[in-house]
Amino acid sequence: MKQTIRDVDVKGKRVLIRVDFNVPLEQGSGRLPAAPPGAAQAGITDDTRIRESLPTIRYALEQGASVILMSHLGRPDGQRVAAMSLKPVAQRLGELLKRPVAFLDDCVGPGVEQRVQALKPGEIAVLENLRFHAEEEKNDPAFAAQLARLGQVYVNDAFGTAHRAHASTEGVARIVPGVAGLLIEKELKYLETALAEPARPYVAILGGAKVSDKIGVINQLLEKVDRLLIGGGMSYTFLKAQGHAIGSSKLEADKVDLAKQLLAKAAQRKVELLLPIDHVITTSLDPGTPVKTVKVGQIPDGWGGADIGPDTIRRFAGALKDAKTVVWNGPVGVFEQERFMAGSRAIAETLAAIKATTVIGGGDSAACVQQLGLASKMTHISTGGGVSLEFLEGKVLPGIAVLREKSGTATDFRKSVAVPK
Repeated sequence: MKQTIRDVDVKGKRVLIRVDFNVPLEQGSGRLPAAPPGAAQAGITDDTRIRESLPTIRYALEQGASVILMSHLGRPDGQRVAAMSLKPVAQRLGELLKRPVAFLDDCVGPGVEQRVQALKPGEIAVLENLRFHAEEEKNDPAFAAQLARLGQVYVNDAFGTAHRAHASTEGVARIVPGVAGLLIEKELKYLETALAEPARPYVAILGGAKVSDKIGVINQLLEKVDRLLIGGGMSYTFLKAQGHAIGSSKLEADKVDLAKQLLAKAAQRKVELLLPIDHVITTSLDPGTPVKTVKVGQIPDGWGGADIGPDTIRRFAGALKDAKTVVWNGPVGVFEQERFMAGSRAIAETLAAIKATTVIGGGDSAACVQQLGLASKMTHISTGGGVSLEFLEGKVLPGIAVLREKSGTATDFRKSVAVPK
């Protein structure tokens, strides 16, 4: 168990918090447009990640700390890109907190250090985009040291970046002892439960496009789960391995043998592995193209699967009905289009109705549940799709591994490390 911000005395201290303010950008362009005058939320299409950071921020402020927040946004590749400034995010944070939030136009340097050291208890500042400096992603020790000088306590609450050993997620914690924020605490609570002590039956649902993205996860889950439901584009590689015709559906030809091995492992371990038994297919994802439903093995050339069919929906829903723990990562169809959303909708509605611990593994699964208005019906929705996958796979997450373990007592940072005054 990792220490959290509750385990340390932050009163009167500068608390440096790594948050995940990499918010979804306008029209999925990958670029956040410069905010027009007076527009506090220009370009931010979903402020969920900002809202998820609030419990940790509020806790630090209520305990009498001054708070310094750091994050990345987009991929500026070490260049200062005005369209990727965190200024609009700082403005939105101020609206949510209902208090002034200072925005600093850099994240390191003498000017930043002076501004930060002048903060009073209860005041908060947001640093400019960390990735304007190439040293951030390189985990450069000198850059990490500059960041570390800004805080007397370091808190990592950016679960979405915990699988990256960057200066702000791993390097700083080697200088200023690091603890977890309340969001990371919550993420670990549910994901660790899913791995270590699941109530049974334990069911996992995997979707998405590629088998290759989830090989490690499937291997791990086959050691743990009672049932594994596979849909989405990745299911067609498994169906091909079973000898079914899949038409022009998504196929990773170099993973067919691996799929055969995973199917054999499921049988050997007596894990019920369910694949689609019918499909909603189309000739193209372009609007207006024809759509029809066919049984497994009957997809003609020129047609590809875009969703699970009604028989599969009933089969999957039946497999979930008595579940006590469910992990879902990846939609089972092209849910962005209403005509291919029935499968993912049915799974979300089933999970919302059953009495089970339901963990949604971030990414598109989270977007699907939120789009359907069912987020409040789930036990936990992860803020990191890729991170939750790596966690379920059993990989070490550098941004979490470096944090302090619980010792049963609060840590006095003044004694444990030489920190800036």
